[in-house]
Amino acid sequence: MFRVGVVGGSGYTGAELLRLCAGHPDLAVAWATADTHAGAPVAALYPSLAPAYGSLSFVRYDPALAAGVDVVFLALPHGASQAVVPDLLEQGVKVVDLAADFRLLDASAYERWYGEAHRCPELLGRLAYGLPELNRDAIAKAEGAAAAGCYPTAAAVALAPLVAAGVIEPAGVIVDAASGVSGAGRALKHATHFGTANEDFTAYGLLDHRHTPEMEQAVDAFTNAAGGAQILFTPHLAPMTRGILATCYARPAAGSGADPLSVLAEAYAGEPFVVVGDRPPSTKAAWGSNAVHLTARRDPRTGWVVALSALDNLVKGASGQAVQCANILLGLAETAGLSSIGVYP
Repeated sequence: MFRVGVVGGSGYTGAELLRLCAGHPDLAVAWATADTHAGAPVAALYPSLAPAYGSLSFVRYDPALAAGVDVVFLALPHGASQAVVPDLLEQGVKVVDLAADFRLLDASAYERWYGEAHRCPELLGRLAYGLPELNRDAIAKAEGAAAAGCYPTAAAVALAPLVAAGVIEPAGVIVDAASGVSGAGRALKHATHFGTANEDFTAYGLLDHRHTPEMEQAVDAFTNAAGGAQILFTPHLAPMTRGILATCYARPAAGSGADPLSVLAEAYAGEPFVVVGDRPPSTKAAWGSNAVHLTARRDPRTGWVVALSALDNLVKGASGQAVQCANILLGLAETAGLSSIGVYP
């Protein structure tokens, strides 16, 4: 049994980590930290976790806590992991970071898209990019993983095989994606209040959403694009709690008449958490699971290729992906503690 620490356990992704670890045969949560909720019982904030964590209370983070665990999950806001990761790596603890701090390999890109200089650029690349379906070999050899973001996972899983197979051009790609309100986290925000988000559907982050460079980096890194990926990304907020549906439009590559759906099916044959089918994917099908549902079409009228993906932003888009990465880092079965079956209705 491997002992686990969760830094930032009071947020939505932290709570999801605790839920998934509770059902994991090889992971046992030793502690979970929270600043504003330090000292409070986990079950008081999340009664759903009471059966597994009835006696566990949140504590304040102390670097000394890392001495007693095998892996630490960081479920912190973007920017906060940089203060924690160096010490954890120094102690030799496996790290899985759910924030964006160590996903981008270019420190200047981080500064441009996140609005502040990276505080430890020398560590970029030491955490493998945490998207197992595209990068599991590197994860297995790394000191930790920077779990891929929710929107980038939806886009990269749909696009990377098509670029790699020469079906679509890597430049001029359009990604329209909608997410549930849990993607904004647990903190109070006007945009995610029930009275604001209910019965509404709105775009945000026009032209400058910070997940854009991660999408482009992922397509470049795991295909033959060689720096040619260019994506126009527009996210939308949907009046639902969980889920992401991404619709990706791409120009066909010259001379390629391959069926994009067949290419995706071949690329992900045998992948336990990727479902490829003719049916347009829905967020409800992935709800509560670590699965990505995919389909694709080539439009004979315009020639364009469209690929769609759906996932649960808190599971495959965050905490489930983190557990999948931890399984690889620890040499466990990659599927341990995770389900590809969604909750329905």
